[in-house]
Amino acid sequence: MSSINYVSKETLETMREELNRMKTSGRAEIARQIAEAREKGDLKENAEYDAAKEAQGLHEAKVAQLENALANTRILDPKDIDTSKVSILSKVKVTNTATKKSFEYQIVSEGEADIKLGKISVNSPIGKGLLGKTKGAIAEISVPSGMLRFKIDSINL
Repeated sequence: MSSINYVSKETLETMREELNRMKTSGRAEIARQIAEAREKGDLKENAEYDAAKEAQGLHEAKVAQLENALANTRILDPKDIDTSKVSILSKVKVTNTATKKSFEYQIVSEGEADIKLGKISVNSPIGKGLLGKTKGAIAEISVPSGMLRFKIDSINL
């Protein structure tokens, strides 16, 4: 599945830095572990060697996954975002109509989501339910615990 992933410029830089770290110091650390394990004797019965080789395989899979993600990532410039409706990178202030509690969410890509920071994935039930809505609209969102109704109070960047 290779869908386009829209992110901010800062997130793209973070992804590139992580890939660079994994390719340099990450690979070097795993190579050191393999060399250490190899020095301990017979490779057929060497659990440390097997573990290090397995870690190497997992590390390379993560590198390939991040490379694929970067290949399918596009920068979304905030000046190109229409704030008349909810879209990716929008900050949306909503009020739960049942509890009258207000929340502010930023709609972000899957990789950027962090509920503690108020960043929800565009692919989450709430993210999907808010997309395309305008200020003043009521979004009815089906979540595992039932139906939520949010009134859109404001949309900005």
